[in-house]
Amino acid sequence: MTNVDVVEFEVADEHYALDISLAREIVEMVPITPVPRAPPHIAGIINLRGEITTVMNLSTLLGIPAAGGQERQKIIILVPEAAGGSNVGIIVDDVLSVMQISENDVEKMDDALTRDAFVKGIIKVNNKSAESSDAKNLIIWVDMQKVLEQLIGHSA
Repeated sequence: MTNVDVVEFEVADEHYALDISLAREIVEMVPITPVPRAPPHIAGIINLRGEITTVMNLSTLLGIPAAGGQERQKIIILVPEAAGGSNVGIIVDDVLSVMQISENDVEKMDDALTRDAFVKGIIKVNNKSAESSDAKNLIIWVDMQKVLEQLIGHSA
């Protein structure tokens, strides 16, 4: 049984996660410079300690409506190796936690549903604060590697 560390975050009031091995750091939202004629999922670029970093809007990438509030937004900077050597960040509404999950906590979805959905599986997490003791939170585990591979493949 393998354990994996993931970063749990929120986009449009839903909970998502990605492998922590893909995240280099989490930074507060900073002004983003738009890039003319960029695809809709590209929010723009930022200068992060002297490195130009492309920032992607994760809600647009995943095809979900964006949430209204931006006061808690963060940018998860991905490791360059995950994005073909490029500096890439993704905008999320909030970063909630880093957690370790077990394979037993992950439910695989039907391939027909996930083929184009960028989903590795659904993480079932016990929610101790819920009214019912057996209540579960469901977290969508995003296959960020698959997302990036498709984007890099389309831009090549």
